[in-house]
Amino acid sequence: MAAAAAVVLAGPVAAAEPDLIFRKSTVWKMLTPDDKLATYGVDDPDVEGVACHFTVPERGGVSGMFGLAEEASDASLSCRQVGPIRFTTKFSQGDVVFRQSRSLFFKKTQIVRGCDAKRNVLVYLIYSDKLIEGSPKNSTSTVPIMPWGGDTPERCENYLK
Repeated sequence: MAAAAAVVLAGPVAAAEPDLIFRKSTVWKMLTPDDKLATYGVDDPDVEGVACHFTVPERGGVSGMFGLAEEASDASLSCRQVGPIRFTTKFSQGDVVFRQSRSLFFKKTQIVRGCDAKRNVLVYLIYSDKLIEGSPKNSTSTVPIMPWGGDTPERCENYLK
């Protein structure tokens, strides 16, 4: 993995690094690291019982080997309820759940969260942005707040700022 891809920017994010689940080579390179797809897992730091998995490309080659490659903006996202949902704090629409650097300078991938109050569903969005120019490439995943083990589900709207 590119060293720059492992750097997490400072911000309101609890986890220091995502959990690497696996990597799969997509382009073979003879003397340098291959291009890969990497799948990671993160827990929502403010909502217990929700986990997200995302897949991003990681560049190999010489620039990737030294952490100098600017990674592509492509990403996919899937979030699920993995236990009883408990909100640990109030949040705003679009709050950052996870943020990760995707280049040596200025580009980051982030996962943000919102609440669809009408349907009592948490909505997660992953996208990349740069200081000057962002990317329209994104992926969205939703987590309906369901009963877990007989618990009455909470309403996400009750935790919006």
